[in-house]
Amino acid sequence: MKSEKEQQLIEQAYAEIEKYQDMVEKDYYRLHYHLMPPVGLMNDPNGLIHWNGVYHVFYQWMPFHTGHGAKFWGHYTSCDLVHWKQENIALAPSEWFDKNGCYSGSAIDNNGVLTLFYTGNVKDEHGNRQTYQCMAVSKNGIDFEKKGVVVTLPDGYTAHFRDPKVWKKGENWYMIVGAQSKSLDGLAVLFRSKNLFDWEHLGAIAGGNLNQLGDFGYMWECPDLFELDGQEVLLVCPQGLKAEGMKYHNVYQSGYFVGRLDYETAQFLHGPFTELDRGFEFYAPQTMLDAKGRRILIAWMGVPGQDEDKHPTIAHRWIHALTLPRELKLKNGKLYQTPVEELQMLRKDKIAYSNVTIANEEMMLEGISGDVIELNLENIRLLGGIMEIAIRNTARIIYNSGERVLTLERKSFANGLTEKRQCRLERLHSLHMFLDTSSIEVFVNEGEEVFTARFFPYKNNQTISFAANGHLVFDIQKWSL
Repeated sequence: MKSEKEQQLIEQAYAEIEKYQDMVEKDYYRLHYHLMPPVGLMNDPNGLIHWNGVYHVFYQWMPFHTGHGAKFWGHYTSCDLVHWKQENIALAPSEWFDKNGCYSGSAIDNNGVLTLFYTGNVKDEHGNRQTYQCMAVSKNGIDFEKKGVVVTLPDGYTAHFRDPKVWKKGENWYMIVGAQSKSLDGLAVLFRSKNLFDWEHLGAIAGGNLNQLGDFGYMWECPDLFELDGQEVLLVCPQGLKAEGMKYHNVYQSGYFVGRLDYETAQFLHGPFTELDRGFEFYAPQTMLDAKGRRILIAWMGVPGQDEDKHPTIAHRWIHALTLPRELKLKNGKLYQTPVEELQMLRKDKIAYSNVTIANEEMMLEGISGDVIELNLENIRLLGGIMEIAIRNTARIIYNSGERVLTLERKSFANGLTEKRQCRLERLHSLHMFLDTSSIEVFVNEGEEVFTARFFPYKNNQTISFAANGHLVFDIQKWSL
C-alpha cells in the first residue's frame, strides 16, 4: 500500500500532466519515437529490466517544473522497444527516507517479484544531505510498495552516495553504488547480500587514485557493472574531469572500463576509461539483459547543468528525453553500440541511391530530406579531402580524411554560436543516423563511435545536403519514421 502522502503527491503529478497536456503536445520539438516526460523534466533512465516478456523503463522525473528537485519515478513499458505505454507513477518522494527525491536506481526479478532499488535523498533545513539505499516491490510490475531502507551510508564516504545497480551472481546478490570518498575521489562501491535486505560492504572496486588510475573526478554517478563476452564492463559517470584534446568536453562525462572483477576479493583490474558517446547530450546510461541475451543500453539525452535552462522546449513545460535503445557488443576491448533491430519496424517510404558520386561540389538528393527520418550511408569511399553532411541548416557532420577526425557541429541553442564535438577515426565507411525533430543520433562504422545531440532547427527547413572537397562515393538509404 502507498502511504497517504505518496498518493497525494502522485495525484498532484497527474493534475500537472492534465493541466499542461495541450501545451506540451503542441510543441513542434516533441519527439516522435523517443521517450519523453509527459510534462516537466526527465533525466536518468532507471530500473531497466525485461520482466515477464515486457521491457520496463523507469526514469527520474520532476513533474512540477522544468528544473531539478525532489524526483519521482515515471514508468514506461513496451513489448518491442518501439511502441511504449505510459504506466502509473511508480514512486513519489513521500517518506522520511526519500522526501527530497527518489533518486536513480535499478530493478531485478526476485522470484517473480519486480523489485526496485533506489537512493532516498534527504536534506535537513540547513541543506545538509543524508542518503539511503531503499527498496520497493511489485507483484504486477505496475503498483509498487516501498519497503524502506536496506543500506545506510558506510564509514569513509560523503553523503554523495547513490544510484544502486543490483544483479545476481551465483548464490549472491551484488549492488554497486556511485560514491565520493572523504578525500573527494569518485568511487564505485560494491556490496553483497543473500536476501536483499542485509548488505555487506565490500569496499570500492574502482575510482580515483585506485588501480593506477590517478585523480579521476570528485564523484562517480550511475555505475553499472555487467559481463559481456567473458569480461566485466563498468559504466560510470565521472564528474570533475578536465577536457583533454578531443575528450571530456561536456560538463560531466559518461564512459566505461573493461576488466575482470574478482568477486571474492572485490578487486577490479581494468583498462583505461573510454567515453561512450562523443556527442553533446548523453549521460547516466543503464543497461539490461533481455530474453534474447542482448545487453541493451538506454541513456539520458541530456547532461546535468549543461545549458539545461536554455532548451526551447521549456516554453512548452517539458525538457529532455532518453536515447534510442542500443545493443552492446565488445570487440577487441571496445564497446560497440548499434540501434536495436526492432526499430526497423518504424520504417516506411524507402528511398535509395547507389554509388552517389560527389567531386569538389555540394548536392542534394531528391527525396533525401525530412525531420523524422532514418538515414544510412554505406560503402563510403572518400579519396582524400573532406566530406560534409549539412542537416537542416543546424548541424553538420564532417570527416577530414587527412587528419582522420570526425566532427559533429551544431548551432548552440544557448547562444546561436557554432560548437563541436570530435573524435579520431582512422577510416569512415558507414554513418547510420536517426533524426527526430529535435534530436540526432549518429552511429559510426557499425557502432564503433556514436554522437548523440539535441538540436532545434526551424520547422520549415528540412534540407539535407552532401559535399566533398575531394572525391566521395557512397550508397544511401532513407526512411521516414
